[in-house]
Amino acid sequence: MPRVRRGPKRAANRKRVLKQTEGFFLTKSKLHRSAQESLEKALKYAYVGRKLKKRDFRSLWITRIGAACRNHDISYSKFMGGLKAAGVDLNRKMLSEIAIADDAAFADLVATAKNAASA
Repeated sequence: MPRVRRGPKRAANRKRVLKQTEGFFLTKSKLHRSAQESLEKALKYAYVGRKLKKRDFRSLWITRIGAACRNHDISYSKFMGGLKAAGVDLNRKMLSEIAIADDAAFADLVATAKNAASA
């Protein structure tokens, strides 16, 4: 089996890892092995964080919509059920933006939901 000379490839890999770990604490940004371990852990946390971010934002939107619904004397679940029955196809992100920015438009949506829920 031929001998493998890893000079440039190995150096490039180490350089890439150390570049990615700039700003990490102490040896985690200086020594290749600890930098590699901390980078793997950081990338794992980043992956999980991207999933949690979606969950957190959906929860925030629901909280905002629920607060606006309480101001208009309707529960969140009845509001969402009424919108679904009325065929209004707005996602929670847009509903929360409407609830924050345009109270009159949200009041119209609440009226639509109440009419659809009662019918």
